[in-house]
Amino acid sequence: MFDNLFRNITPVTRNIIILNVIVYVLANFIFSSNFMYANFSAFFPTSPFFKSWQIITHMFMHASYKSGMGIMHIAFNMLALASFGPLLERFLGEKKFLILYFLSGLGAFALFNLWEYFQLYKNAQPLIAEGMKMSDIIIGNFNKVPIRLEENGQKIIDILSTPMVGASGAIFGVVAAFTALYPDAEMMIMFIPFPIKAKILLPIVIVGSVFLGINNVGGIAHFAHIGGAIVGYILIKIWGRNRYRIN
Repeated sequence: MFDNLFRNITPVTRNIIILNVIVYVLANFIFSSNFMYANFSAFFPTSPFFKSWQIITHMFMHASYKSGMGIMHIAFNMLALASFGPLLERFLGEKKFLILYFLSGLGAFALFNLWEYFQLYKNAQPLIAEGMKMSDIIIGNFNKVPIRLEENGQKIIDILSTPMVGASGAIFGVVAAFTALYPDAEMMIMFIPFPIKAKILLPIVIVGSVFLGINNVGGIAHFAHIGGAIVGYILIKIWGRNRYRIN
């Protein structure tokens, strides 16, 4: 099964998987994991830890093997990419597939941080009422927080200091594009013992991600998945409509 799967992987998809695995090995077994995760994960854009290149590099970083997710994070993502990427790459061609993949990852970064900004802004309001400036709060430059507002301050610090990692947003874009192309394709996922058509499964996953994201379940960037799926779906609709006019 796995032998046939990987034998049929297309070039761009294969290279993305290889690069992800290389980065994972470097981050966890070669370099100091603190160095890699501190510099190449995606921090909130106003965080003092944010670097411009993180909007791309976070797509190649995955949960440390020491974490609760362990190696399953990268294994699940790469298996999903190997399953859906080749079909989409053959349909779009290498160039457009690569564009869709990375734009979906950027869309994931954007929507996730838009939600994080909403959470930061909400928690900042009581601090602003105490005379603190939003321009200082948004970069974590606040010291004396009233005891009753320490929880608000801690939530802001968590937003600024907790990075996002993983290729899931980009892969959700690939899956959404696949769904737009092959809505009646039957898909199997964990915990569901029977196949479900893509056009039914994807909306269920998106609605579930909205619910889980609003309730901050599991420490997972649920809104990143939604952002990636939106971009992937829009791009495939645009390119699918124009595929006979634009090479």
